[in-house]
Amino acid sequence: MKEYQTITEISGPLVHVETDEPIGYDEIVEIETPDGEVKRGQVLETSGDFVAIQVFEGTEGIGRDSSVRFLGETLKMPVTEDLLGRSLDGAGQPIDGGPDIVPEERRDIVGAAINPTAREFPSEFIQTGVSGIDGMNTLVRGQKLPLFSASGLPHNELSLQIARQATVPEEVEEEGEESEFAVVFAAMGITAEEANEFMEDFERTGALERTVVFLNLADDPAVERTVTPRMALTTAEYLAFDEGYHVLVIMTDMTNYCEALREIGAAREEVPGRRGYPGYMYTDLAQLYERAGRIEGVEGSITQIPILTMPGDDDTHPIPDLTGYITEGQIYVDRSLNSQGIEPPINVLPSLSRLMDEGIGEGLTREDHGDVSDQLYAAYAEGEDLRDLVNIVGREALSERDNKYLDFADRFENEFVQQGFDTDRTIEETLDIGWELLSELPKTELNRIDEDLIEEYYIEDTESETAEAEA
Repeated sequence: MKEYQTITEISGPLVHVETDEPIGYDEIVEIETPDGEVKRGQVLETSGDFVAIQVFEGTEGIGRDSSVRFLGETLKMPVTEDLLGRSLDGAGQPIDGGPDIVPEERRDIVGAAINPTAREFPSEFIQTGVSGIDGMNTLVRGQKLPLFSASGLPHNELSLQIARQATVPEEVEEEGEESEFAVVFAAMGITAEEANEFMEDFERTGALERTVVFLNLADDPAVERTVTPRMALTTAEYLAFDEGYHVLVIMTDMTNYCEALREIGAAREEVPGRRGYPGYMYTDLAQLYERAGRIEGVEGSITQIPILTMPGDDDTHPIPDLTGYITEGQIYVDRSLNSQGIEPPINVLPSLSRLMDEGIGEGLTREDHGDVSDQLYAAYAEGEDLRDLVNIVGREALSERDNKYLDFADRFENEFVQQGFDTDRTIEETLDIGWELLSELPKTELNRIDEDLIEEYYIEDTESETAEAEA
């Protein structure tokens, strides 16, 4: 280990050092300031006799007379099953006042790519307890399904609800398979108030016992923000592929992560891409999202729910745009539904889960799940279209059939989507509510459901039948 005192430049979070030997990319560095403070960093760029180092704790206090030591290893995360129930900072250091972590091993946070031929296709249902997801955009084990939100919307509340409630129903488990479920929660660039809310909720509900929490605060260095999701995913990989857990990784807010990439890129004077973000942001995000999945012959799995806030509610912004390309769908948190008091305000029409068909149906949820979902989509979409027409011609000008669809759209939002952030619904409860709503429509309108299922689940209106008989 060599020590240098050859700092040539300090630019934002970067320190440039002149060296006389080759230095490895991503190598960990210790920088000791004149007053004895030691800060950690990572080699970001190495060329010839100069090295660029990104400093995790910020460059304040670092001068040209500071000492730089290259440790000869990359950044590693200490992993152990005992991490469950612990809260760590964005760099993986405990912040809960508990004992020091005694790791089973230390793993490189970059991880190892899953061989595509060894991947097992995601096909098992994960129950989040949220009807707008379970019923309409089902999450399956090994999937990556992002949450598209915007500033001022309750995505934090929804993420906490999913973290509390997510589970694998016993009837979905294969014979002889255990249903150990864990959550890895990585928060990036959040305020201290939000961090307190997260921790209070985890402790109040008891969800902390099965959760590993990583907290990177808004006043923490941007460089640390780029490390946090990799720390979280390395922990998830250990729990899933070594300890056999089904791990749900929730990462919020990916927009803050991408802003950190842009800040570092500007400090490096890189040529910017779309809207000033680095041209390699697609590759960087893919390296994170593609760490979700299942491996043949391995019991555990990693499922991801990345959460991002769309700047200006614009889903064509580079962050949601690139995320949508890489992941298998998206869940939209809607501003208009939120203004109506719908909790959680999930807009199911633009939402999509591309792997939903693999995780529903007989033996996975219920045999009517797919048909009910399709019919609810069709009926709600028609009701939404009719709302626009009502604004032009008025409700009185519509037929009785059209008015039924308008009523359906209202009830769908207020009874199916609306459930509050503390209600945990089973998939059976979600589908029963769906049938209750569909039963308000004539049987002849249910053209997306098998006739046998209609006979089994359709709820006849006995009062109207009695009135018709008396008439």
